[in-house]
Amino acid sequence: MPITFGEVVNVLKLRIGAAIALSAVAGVAISPAPMPQGWRIVALVLAVLLSSSAAGAFNQYFERDLDARMKRTRGRPFVSGRLTAGPIWLAIMAAMLVAGTALALFLGKAVALHVFMGAFIYGVVYTVWLKRRTPWNIVVGGLAGSFAVLAGAAVVEPYPSPAAMALAMTLFLWTPPHFWTLALARREEYAAAGVPMLPVILDPKPAARVILAHTIVLVAVSLLPAAFGLGIAYQACTAVGGAIFIVLCWQLAVQPTSQNARMAFFGSLIQLQLVILGVLLEAL
Repeated sequence: MPITFGEVVNVLKLRIGAAIALSAVAGVAISPAPMPQGWRIVALVLAVLLSSSAAGAFNQYFERDLDARMKRTRGRPFVSGRLTAGPIWLAIMAAMLVAGTALALFLGKAVALHVFMGAFIYGVVYTVWLKRRTPWNIVVGGLAGSFAVLAGAAVVEPYPSPAAMALAMTLFLWTPPHFWTLALARREEYAAAGVPMLPVILDPKPAARVILAHTIVLVAVSLLPAAFGLGIAYQACTAVGGAIFIVLCWQLAVQPTSQNARMAFFGSLIQLQLVILGVLLEAL
């Protein structure tokens, strides 16, 4: 039976890829220089999607033993047997990464470097080197999203503006609490899989307090682009999204239940979406 579209979306992690590509577009939009030609933005999106999909597929390929131990992931194609792990898939993933990086190279060397580094951080540094070894795994892994913003900024100008750097830092700080809330909601699964996420090595209460403290810093940093010229649309979107995320993390710190962790996880998605929306509204 042929692989379904839903399984393609799953194995390539296209939902995450779309968010990363949108972050790259935000990197273009937040830069003070004039907007580039439309084809350059389209090429950037395709390059980021190709490279992030390659990294996402490799993540599922490499982690199929971990995924088999977790209810959330045991239906993934490499675990269920719908896809058979083998060198052909590694070759396909490598070709996607090369194609994405090559396409980015048409936009500039800095763009290609950032696109490649985003995939490398997630696919190799996070997935292979850190995830099974240290609770710092997702902290370092947060750099992957930052490189998408920097890739977008590099399409416009060779060096990122202060606003673009602040947005890249926001993406870097956003990733840990986003994944930590998910890990707290599914603490037993991550523990059974042997993944040393923060909520696994700490009890729920102190882990939730770390998440809250980290989120407060994240929201403060997300407001920095306002000091570099972003106006009321960005400020309003960021303030609302940040307030939602902080309140939900506060509730989690008071009552570190799985339900509150799931609510905080969805709050992280709302916060990121509103930050990106604010950037795009300012560019209109």
